[in-house]
Amino acid sequence: QVQLVESGGGLVQSGESLRLSCAFSGGTFGHYAIGWFRQAPGKGREGISCISPSEDYIYYRDSVKGRFTISRDNAKNMVYLEMNSLKSEDTAVYFCAATERLYRQCAGPAYDYWGQGTQVTVSS
Repeated sequence: QVQLVESGGGLVQSGESLRLSCAFSGGTFGHYAIGWFRQAPGKGREGISCISPSEDYIYYRDSVKGRFTISRDNAKNMVYLEMNSLKSEDTAVYFCAATERLYRQCAGPAYDYWGQGTQVTVSS
């Protein structure tokens, strides 16, 4: 069974950076697209960034373009989300998720396996 574990969240001030990590296990990592999603209090879940197994599809939500960078290390079964110039509106629980069905969508229903999430809080 595929398992995902996020880490790296925390409390930072506006303008600072964080790097989130997602550890994948229980499957063949190279067969899975990985996505980062977030959910703020009182809001729906939104896709932030997704990356296909061969990295030929990389998606960023408009609100994070130029600030966030997704990467994957297929040798370590890890995916990272580098978040720079953080804003208060980035405050949310961040989840990583995996799919081997739909590589070119960055929407929740396309993803089958989810981590427990890590809290990111940005104070202004």
